[in-house]
Amino acid sequence: MRDQYHEDLDAITQSLVEITRLAGSAINRATQALLDADLQAAETVISGDAAIDEIYADIEARALDLLARQQPVASDLRTIITSLRMVADIERMGDLALHIAKVARRRYPASAIPPELHATVLEMGQVAQRICAKCSSVIASRDVAAAAQLERDDDVMDELHKRLFTVLLDPGWQAGTEVAIDVTLCGRYFERFCDHAVSVARRVIYLVTGERVDVDS
Repeated sequence: MRDQYHEDLDAITQSLVEITRLAGSAINRATQALLDADLQAAETVISGDAAIDEIYADIEARALDLLARQQPVASDLRTIITSLRMVADIERMGDLALHIAKVARRRYPASAIPPELHATVLEMGQVAQRICAKCSSVIASRDVAAAAQLERDDDVMDELHKRLFTVLLDPGWQAGTEVAIDVTLCGRYFERFCDHAVSVARRVIYLVTGERVDVDS
């Protein structure tokens, strides 16, 4: 029974890696949809969100089942509770990619992003995907040093977010209010995507060390 119990714990970790991989794929496709006015890519993200939700529900059900059946203590209890919190963050990352894809679909056949911001938004998408890939690796390896590095990686996204607003607030902005709203929303979605990934990384640090990190800072 104990062997099965630890197999169940390992399976939860594997599912966390898988759902993070799906979130990374979603943000990549959502960026493509946004910049290229790619309706097919947008629809793929929107329909694919169901798979993320399904894994989220499955992890939650399995974790709660282990809590009820095994009454875990110490590090095992920490693993299960932390996994529940991590999967909530990752599911939210999928939702944020979904929101970006919906902006792209709403503006089709035009691109929601004006040409002068394409490079910045492209970089935001690339940074989000890289951070998500590192997040998946950190979950699998429980590498505390790599988890701490994600915090610094996120600083790049914060700077890109500021760059967006520099353009939006420039007196020379001519793309109009509607476009400015789309850009503001998408910039926020990219930023929050990475914030949730950082939150997951901080939870991994707690899982390994038992030391709490402020996940809301």
